[in-house]
Amino acid sequence: MANYEKMYDLFDLALAMQETSEGLSLEDIEQKYNVSRRTAERMRNALMTYFPQMEEVETGERTKRWRITQRSLNSFISFSAEELAVFKTAIDKLKQSNLKEKAETLAHVELKLRNLLKPEQKNKIEVDADELMKSEGLVLHPGPRIELNKEILNTLRQAILSCHHIKMSYWTKYTGKTHTYTVIPYGFLYGQRDHYLVAKHSDGYDNGKAHNFLLQKIKSVEILPDVFDSSEFDLNEYALESFGAFHEEPFDVEWLFSAEVAEEAKNFIFHPKQKLIKNPNGTLTVKFKAGGRREMDWHLYTWGDKVKVIKPKDWYNPKN
Repeated sequence: MANYEKMYDLFDLALAMQETSEGLSLEDIEQKYNVSRRTAERMRNALMTYFPQMEEVETGERTKRWRITQRSLNSFISFSAEELAVFKTAIDKLKQSNLKEKAETLAHVELKLRNLLKPEQKNKIEVDADELMKSEGLVLHPGPRIELNKEILNTLRQAILSCHHIKMSYWTKYTGKTHTYTVIPYGFLYGQRDHYLVAKHSDGYDNGKAHNFLLQKIKSVEILPDVFDSSEFDLNEYALESFGAFHEEPFDVEWLFSAEVAEEAKNFIFHPKQKLIKNPNGTLTVKFKAGGRREMDWHLYTWGDKVKVIKPKDWYNPKN
């Protein structure tokens, strides 16, 4: 067994001994980690070295059992003010990105970590973390405030994890009406402004292409008995075909940034698979392949006449 595997097993065993009230026996360790009696004894002895407070549990049986108190294990855990402040920053960022549910989940985790702090450290670290937060801020990105239905999100997650088709009611602004679709849900895409369910129509509509459905426009969800194979779709590869969260058939993109902004542009990640070329005249060429023309337009607008679209050739250029 590799050293890191041994360390992982010991850490896992320590957590298991903390979570049980009746304790673990040598036989339990043998079965849990598929090891010999001698190895199980070594694992127990190693934990006794780190946790001398490990206690033998009185069960009235001949078999001996051991456990580690929560206080003993927590004595090895500590956090700095900087680490707790990072949680606060992440929570604020999630809220700003219209991911209220995820912000609440992370806030619960942060609270649990605070409760693990040693009493003599807790007050000082919490005060320092709060002071750090006062000196940091997030740039506000203008956009709509979106309220996502938690019950709908939970149902969608359940369908995705269990690989079941769903029937959903979806409101479209083009018709102003709510339509019912039966789809195969693959996952979520979180954008700067909006968040989406990525799914395919169960009946093969649009040649079986995946579509992005705005989460806030899904009004109800019902999980159906039909199942799908999750391996048939790669959400990460799908996301790489997009610019931002907009998805369409990928095309070759080539942008030419003027020498005036080339230094700034080279520090941007326009696409995970982009290729940057510094030209002899000081300009910068950026190449990648993706779909999402509308969001590209929005982004290019921020560069004004400092960028020219080389590909696709039919793109509007202010300087042309």
